[in-house]
Amino acid sequence: MTQELEYQSPPSVEPPQHQFSRTWTLSLFGTAVGAGVLFLPINAGMGGFWPLVVIALLVGPMTWLAHRGLARFVLSSETKGLDITQVVEAHFGQRAGILITVLYFFAIYPILLIYGVGITNTVDSLIVNQLGMASLPRALLSFVLVGLLMSVMLLDEQRMLRITTWLVYPLVAILIFLSLYLIPHWNLAAIKEVPALQDFSVTLWLTIPVLVFAFNHSPAISSFSQAVGKVYPDTSDEQASRILRNTSGILLLFVMLFVFSCVLSVTPDDLAAAKAQNISMLSYLANKFDNPLISFFGPLVAILAISSSFFGHYLGAREGLHGVIVKLAQLRGVRINQTAARRGIVLFFFGSVWLVATLNPGILGIIESLGGPVIAAILFIMPVYALYTVPAMSRWRQGKSHLFVLLMGCIAISALVAGFI
Repeated sequence: MTQELEYQSPPSVEPPQHQFSRTWTLSLFGTAVGAGVLFLPINAGMGGFWPLVVIALLVGPMTWLAHRGLARFVLSSETKGLDITQVVEAHFGQRAGILITVLYFFAIYPILLIYGVGITNTVDSLIVNQLGMASLPRALLSFVLVGLLMSVMLLDEQRMLRITTWLVYPLVAILIFLSLYLIPHWNLAAIKEVPALQDFSVTLWLTIPVLVFAFNHSPAISSFSQAVGKVYPDTSDEQASRILRNTSGILLLFVMLFVFSCVLSVTPDDLAAAKAQNISMLSYLANKFDNPLISFFGPLVAILAISSSFFGHYLGAREGLHGVIVKLAQLRGVRINQTAARRGIVLFFFGSVWLVATLNPGILGIIESLGGPVIAAILFIMPVYALYTVPAMSRWRQGKSHLFVLLMGCIAISALVAGFI
């Protein structure tokens, strides 16, 4: 089984609690801050100011409680140190384990495709609008960019954790700067515009899947839970809950500040134009405002955010695909060549991400119709189901918070169903 990210403590020295918490908080934050955050103002803002207020009230507890439930699921196994695909099989059996592992893979894999499209469009926009150069052939540009991302992933996973952590600091700094810079451009007239109840409800409904995607850091939860269980075997649930609560709070503060600032600085027509151009909010702002700082910082933070999040999601997708291959081989009684399997996985991800990045499908359409709802099933629905079917999780049934998580997951999945009707 492919090894996940695992926190390596110094020999016979337990890492300080604040160091462990900071490392994983930043890593989880870096996994979440990617294409979903950069496109969130477009979908969330098209409905006006007041739906954003409701969204801000929902997304904090929604994010924390859902990820806490998934972490508890991983920590619930009697055998310590298992990753999520192994815990699924231990709780639900071999055949159900295969089904859920496949679902886990397809909850993460589309995000890699989205990131391939997103980084190609962002760099192309930078070349044309900021550097004043002609566009490179899309197939060549996407080949180079996807190749660079994949080459970084060939390093060991501990370096990936450190790189993601390092990238978070400039990401946070630039997001804060851009959010504050836009304040003089705010148009407070939007506050006076109250949408009709039907429009209000539809906006919230369609935005929930994008919220699930934008604040999602579930690909790192398996490795995070294993690390917490190793370092804090007696208080793993409390430590995991605290770190996830801190991560959700930081995400809520910085991401929603950025979203509100963007939405109040542009018009609904601007948001529609950004969606039509299939570029992130930062790239659109860089084109709209004649300011060198925004012109270059906007695309830069978009590139950094997509790259850092790509690394975390790649590890989760690789774990899922490797788990599917291993479980199918076990079911058929076949032994696989691990080296060949790892190489094949790398080639599959590179080829598919490059192909989709070259074809340039609608990013928001993928998020709405596939990414968010499928993530909701594995992140929101499965832990609640396990809460009532797995004896080891019965101690967490107290309270009603899991009902809120279940409701949010059902809303996200219903948006998927509506998209096919």
